Amino acid sequence: MNEQNPVASRDGVTSSLRIGQISYLNVAPFFHFLPDTGFCGEIVSGVPAELNQMLADGRIDACPSSSFEYGLHADDYLLIPGHSISSIGPVRSVLLFCPAPLETLQNQEFALTGESATSVNLLKILLQEFMGFTQVVCRIPQEPVETLLERGTPSLLIGDRALAAAQKYSGMAQIIDLGDFWYRYTGLPFVFALWIVRRQAVEGDRAALLDFARQLQQARSLSFERLDEVASSRKGQGELDSAEMIKYWRELSYDLSGEHLQGLLRYFSLCCKYGLLPRVPEICFIPQG
Repeated sequence: MNEQNPVASRDGVTSSLRIGQISYLNVAPFFHFLPDTGFCGEIVSGVPAELNQMLADGRIDACPSSSFEYGLHADDYLLIPGHSISSIGPVRSVLLFCPAPLETLQNQEFALTGESATSVNLLKILLQEFMGFTQVVCRIPQEPVETLLERGTPSLLIGDRALAAAQKYSGMAQIIDLGDFWYRYTGLPFVFALWIVRRQAVEGDRAALLDFARQLQQARSLSFERLDEVASSRKGQGELDSAEMIKYWRELSYDLSGEHLQGLLRYFSLCCKYGLLPRVPEICFIPQG
């Protein structure tokens, strides 16, 4: 566990947990009511790539983080059961913008935001496994991806930037939702993010992390009972109005069922096939007993 001053909760219990929060709309149902559940640790915000590194370095203890990050370093991590950020069909916030039909882009360079290794590697898999591309050339530009998109470069955007761009570039030749693309070819959910915990944090204070897992479930349940409140708290922070935000949350899947795990293992297997992972990792959860 990180060495820091413990934080006192309202019932006198202390916590030194540091929890990462992806700065995207899709995590809001996990975090909005978290303080109301008794959680008294520290919240650290950032984009997925930043939080992946912080998790690896031990600067945070747990985070809704990239599925690929778990696959890459599974020996260092455990999972909180029952939670994910997934799609069963369209995800709406992981989008490939194509100025020409996708099948004509075999040797084109794709511009990436670089914020999520899961989505980047999903794109590589989809184009090679299901479109027959012999290679996928990707680049993270120094300028905003949206600038290259304006110039006609096929571009992958994720998170709130994808939601905004979908409205602005609705006349693009093709806008491909990677969650929908995956589901059409596999029939399985795609798990973009998992609730990942450092094994060292569990060894340091498993009770605190089990408490957090219960708080997380309570917070998520409260959010889906009162999504209007969650949406009101986000007004002015993006392109979507309250009704669109609620629709977006309801269309996502926040579960981690057996079917979700099948989709996750299929993704890991394809990552191995294309040299993106060295092996298919074992799925390990925080011990409950």
